[in-house]
Amino acid sequence: MTSTITGLPDRYRPLDEVGPEERTDTGVIHCWRAKDRILNRDVAIRVHVPGGPASRSWIARALTAGGLATPALAMVYDASEGTGGEGGVAYVVNEWIEGETLAERLEAGPMDERQARTILRRLAEGVAEAHRVGLAVGGLSPETVVLRPNGLVGLRAVPAATGSVQDDIAALGALLETCLTGRRAGGGTPVIHQPDLAALVRRARSTEPGAGLASAAAMAALLAERPRSHASVPVRDRDESDSGWLRRLREHREVEQQGRPAVPAAPVVEEAPHRLTPDTLPPVPQGRAARRQEAEDESWASDDADGFLADVDDEDDEPRSGLSRRLLVVGLPLAALVVVVLLALWVGNNLLSVSDEVDTTPGSGPTAPASSAPAEEPAEPSAPAGAPAALAAGAVFDPFGDGEPENDDEVPASFDGDPATAWSTLNYRGSADFGNLKPGVGIVYDLGSAQPVGGVTLTTTTPGIVVEVRTGDAPDGDLESFAVATSGTVDGTAELAFDEPVTTQFVLVWVTGLVPAEDGFAGTIAEVTVTPVT
Repeated sequence: MTSTITGLPDRYRPLDEVGPEERTDTGVIHCWRAKDRILNRDVAIRVHVPGGPASRSWIARALTAGGLATPALAMVYDASEGTGGEGGVAYVVNEWIEGETLAERLEAGPMDERQARTILRRLAEGVAEAHRVGLAVGGLSPETVVLRPNGLVGLRAVPAATGSVQDDIAALGALLETCLTGRRAGGGTPVIHQPDLAALVRRARSTEPGAGLASAAAMAALLAERPRSHASVPVRDRDESDSGWLRRLREHREVEQQGRPAVPAAPVVEEAPHRLTPDTLPPVPQGRAARRQEAEDESWASDDADGFLADVDDEDDEPRSGLSRRLLVVGLPLAALVVVVLLALWVGNNLLSVSDEVDTTPGSGPTAPASSAPAEEPAEPSAPAGAPAALAAGAVFDPFGDGEPENDDEVPASFDGDPATAWSTLNYRGSADFGNLKPGVGIVYDLGSAQPVGGVTLTTTTPGIVVEVRTGDAPDGDLESFAVATSGTVDGTAELAFDEPVTTQFVLVWVTGLVPAEDGFAGTIAEVTVTPVT
């Protein structure tokens, strides 16, 4: 015996039809809320018309989904072909999810960032579980996503008749955009005011090779990351005239300077420059108290010296005052000490000069035998290697970024001559490919003028990063305006030689692969030297 819907088992009693019908290449799917009379519970029963061979791939997909256990996807209780009717029917019985659909919730307006992140993260985690078993879910829309009363989220129609992994990722991106803007994806060009989420939507919906997200799991990981502490700003369109990375960097620094309180400058104490000779040590800086005492001592010594000379030149035999006696006691030893020091310096300089002449004159050593062979002429010194080219400036190059600074203030540390200091990328979640958000980031260096370059030496504190060294004629072009000169993996320090010398003014070190770091993936550039061609 069957129910009033032809072909269904009598166990299920339909209550009312819910949701839009789903038209596919193999037929039409209708969905009813129904009562399971045996287990006395509500279920969602979806009927495919016609049944038979046209519906068997859908049934196979439903049986695969039956092995999933995640709150984000409605459980599959049963899937089979029905009976009766011309061509028959097929049906899938799902868990009935109580709650408000996402479409109903968005009628009240868009969601805040935290709520949108939470909903899409949980949904993406469920879709990722399906992808792990080789099942593309399909059917992701505001009408099928339900907000459960306990704060969780669930998808009612599992699985759709057809679907693909990339379609699921694109649908998740469209749902994220809809949650943040309150409007359907593709309906106009609403601005998403969270730069990282705007970039995530673009990557999820991108169809360009290498530009899309790798998986739903990567999207879930990125949504789980806490928003950066910087103030959110609207994402600029790529076609705007101020989208160059130099202009964005300049605007960011101006904003920081405007918001930073003025700090009173410390008083500058000017001191005369010290000129050093090769045989003297640099002077030791003195504190204020020491300099004040030294000035008082010099004044006292000057006064006492004047008095001492006056006493010596005085022809009178009058008894010297107490001050004069003190001068004699103190001044005479000081004068003797000065004479001894000067004499020692004179003797030392003369002896050292004679010793140097003896050491440097061939055959002048006292132990040199008279019959020794003539000394060989010293070999001509080899030509010195070309010194590294001076780098006039450097700046972050991030044409695929979302406007967020990439530790721009650390760039000088990458060419300051100290390998202990370094520029670092931001931390990225999900994968070493910049969390699947962009193909890379780097630093463009200005040599000051065009000159022939033969290679670059790189040092990193994160061994294993992958880089490309590119050259270009301008610092603010797109990535393709910089030609690839060489590439490789940097483990510590690596010398990356060009196949052919290149005459250029701008050298771009483009990082394309990161390594595991704390809470994600990152890469550093500790030192860059450019080798000129001589």
